[in-house]
Amino acid sequence: MLNNFAIDHFVGCSSWTERVRKRILQIASYRYSVLITGPTGTGKELVARAIHVHGPRTEKPFIPVNCATIAGPLFASQLFGHVRGAFTGAQHEALGCFRAADGGTIFLDEIGDLDLDCQAKLLRVLQERKVIPVGAHDGHVVDVRVVAATNRNLEDEVRSGRFRLDLYYRLNTLSVQTLGLKDRVDDVEPLAKHFLAKTAVENGLPLKTLSAAALAILESYSWPGNVRELQNVIERAVVFSDREVIGPEAFAQLIDDECDLTGLPAAGLLVQDEAPTAPSELPVPESQEAPLDPTHWPTLADVECDHIRKTLQQTYFNQSAAARLLGIDRKLLARKIKKYKLILPQTHRGRPRKSQNTDH
Repeated sequence: MLNNFAIDHFVGCSSWTERVRKRILQIASYRYSVLITGPTGTGKELVARAIHVHGPRTEKPFIPVNCATIAGPLFASQLFGHVRGAFTGAQHEALGCFRAADGGTIFLDEIGDLDLDCQAKLLRVLQERKVIPVGAHDGHVVDVRVVAATNRNLEDEVRSGRFRLDLYYRLNTLSVQTLGLKDRVDDVEPLAKHFLAKTAVENGLPLKTLSAAALAILESYSWPGNVRELQNVIERAVVFSDREVIGPEAFAQLIDDECDLTGLPAAGLLVQDEAPTAPSELPVPESQEAPLDPTHWPTLADVECDHIRKTLQQTYFNQSAAARLLGIDRKLLARKIKKYKLILPQTHRGRPRKSQNTDH
């Protein structure tokens, strides 16, 4: 049901999520065209459906159209309809997406993939608010709100001659910009929990959770596939994890080269000169029943070195994730790795790994 796309169902706590909720409410009640831009997998259709749900057309149809799949001769027929006998195989009249969406909203996804000929036909309909089915002479007036989306930079497309300037201005009356998941890290945790719960309900499974190290890895990943990729990763982790708490090992394939995951056991992390520097004199408390050997008492630096080493092991040597768990900047962690002469494993699942400079 379309009500599932209300802004209350926008999962996330980042400042961008709050802004887009407010933006949707600001523009939903108007009939003007909306252009939604942003990377693939960032929820552009979710935004479009929310705009429809929170506007006065919510009881009318919402018709999604993937423009990337209908470019060419099928475009006019699918969007504007056709009469019987208009072309070979047209045995019945077709209404077309615009007339099907009359009174409601038509969502033109991947609008940037339309060729120039299709763009011209679409522009004419947007200007006249009338569609002429293929093979017909009389037009049909339509009352449709147009929401379009693309992952392309349409201004660049206009400059390169691949997109009509007049169509761009016609579509871009109101706009919403979506962000990649790497630019709103605060949304990773609530989204991951949402997908864990959703997967459990859909498959009748007990609810699983993420360990702190696993969450740190998810938050350090760049997510080229954005929210869609996160959902797929969580679903795979639920299927292949035998424990109620999903650990960082569930995301080994995800992290691979980008996050420096080596796949080696924790013993693969070596430390040069591990023997702690013995303090010259350490007082032995009088209340201590057995005297302590001062030469084996760890210094604060020893404790810090050991804690950093264990954290790197816990995160499978993912420095970004380890830095998040330690609450420090990644560059500071790199300096401490160098300071304590920690040596990271130099192989990755039997393959040489890329060289790593801990100075950066």
